[in-house]
Amino acid sequence: MNGTFVGMPSFPTAAREAVGNKTLRANLRHATHTIRDKRARAVAELDDWAQLREAGKRIKDETLRHLDRYLLQLEESVTAAGGTVHWAADADEANRIVTDLVKATGEAEVVKVKSMATQEIGLNEALEAEGIHAYETDLAELIVQLGKDRPSHILVPAIHRNRGEIREIFAREMSEWGRPAPDGLTDTPAELAEAARLHLREKFLRAKVGVSGANFMVAETGTLVVVESEGNGRMCLTLPETLISVVGIEKIVPTWRDLEVFLQTLPRSSTAERMNPYTSMWTGTSEEDGPGTFHLVLLDNGRTDTLADEVGRQALRCIRCSACLNVCPVYERAGGHAYGSVYPGPIGAILSPQLRGTQSEIDASLPYASSLCGACYDVCPVAIDIPEVLVHLRERVVQGGEVTRHGTKVTLRPAKGHAAERAAMRAAGWAFGRPAALRAGQRLASGTRRFHPRTLPGPGRAWSATRDLPKVPAEPFRDWWRRTNGGRTEKGGTK
Repeated sequence: MNGTFVGMPSFPTAAREAVGNKTLRANLRHATHTIRDKRARAVAELDDWAQLREAGKRIKDETLRHLDRYLLQLEESVTAAGGTVHWAADADEANRIVTDLVKATGEAEVVKVKSMATQEIGLNEALEAEGIHAYETDLAELIVQLGKDRPSHILVPAIHRNRGEIREIFAREMSEWGRPAPDGLTDTPAELAEAARLHLREKFLRAKVGVSGANFMVAETGTLVVVESEGNGRMCLTLPETLISVVGIEKIVPTWRDLEVFLQTLPRSSTAERMNPYTSMWTGTSEEDGPGTFHLVLLDNGRTDTLADEVGRQALRCIRCSACLNVCPVYERAGGHAYGSVYPGPIGAILSPQLRGTQSEIDASLPYASSLCGACYDVCPVAIDIPEVLVHLRERVVQGGEVTRHGTKVTLRPAKGHAAERAAMRAAGWAFGRPAALRAGQRLASGTRRFHPRTLPGPGRAWSATRDLPKVPAEPFRDWWRRTNGGRTEKGGTK
């Protein structure tokens, strides 16, 4: 991961600023509550949702266990269908491959159907450096690009913008990128959508090169799948003469039949629809239809390293539905930009530190960007235990140690600022191993409870600034148990 967002502050610093933005919080609250309520109703329609969820988990786990075999099968299938497969170990290599492919066509612009993988590697910036203009065609991505902004949500990248802000962006910026916004543009959804449609139509009809991602890749046939709701994907995938797809290696599924599960769970978990309005599939090239040249760039960029972690690898099951973002109380208040990554929310808090490592301040802070309430696990359509991975990554941050990053062993120093926590844990471990000392400590705490401070001193001040310290009981449990005979009265009854 090249870290498009590197340079941003750590999550606590960025979140503290974000929660002070009332407009942002109102936008997020309205959008996330609307989406998650609709999702809940759509999921409730299926009696076998739990079975579909388990099936998706098993398919993904099976694929990850044998990823090497399925990737080679995919390469063979794509090649046999007339496509060309390229392997990219990291962001720099992927950007170089795509840039060279575009330059080989002689074109200086490309149209894109939303691909988080290209945002992850900073492809737009790499193309711009070579004089190639990349135009986002998803409505939300267009808003972000015109506003010189960053995406803040997996499904709705411009979720932090309201209609008035979008109208201002269109009126101010569209003319710099192509067809200007209509005179007298209002902030009604229909007019905003029509302005985007007119603006993008000329780009669809002119562009000779398309760049896409993919939601799924089918190993047995070499088929790629994109699901979307606006039709811009269909335009990008069929009109250009050359199509370049940049896809993470974890997006593969073994067979065509496996798609059945995900084409039921993905739309319901993301847009709360029974099926996506547009599900586009393409296999290689054809003389009669679609692009005449197809390139597939398979992106690693930290995924193999993530796969090596027995606990953390479950993050690679993610199908990018964004359900975890919409139920997360932390994301709802802090927004996506605070995560410093193209992958925000709970999934970003476990995926980004694994793809990029935890050496930077922002990546070391992401595993702590959670209350561990577990709502994200409850809604995940592939049963990623995000709280488990968060705790696992917190341990990595605190303890440091040695991990493998891109084939090279990297020594991670124990995180700064956790010395007090480590000392407290060592003291607790010592006391719990000595019952007499634990009993004495409990009695001392109970006897001095009226003198206890309401907030912790020193390094603990930040923790207690947003939490109430638990009150110490007037009597330790052990003493109560002994005094009441295990909660029983002298007559044998219970209190």
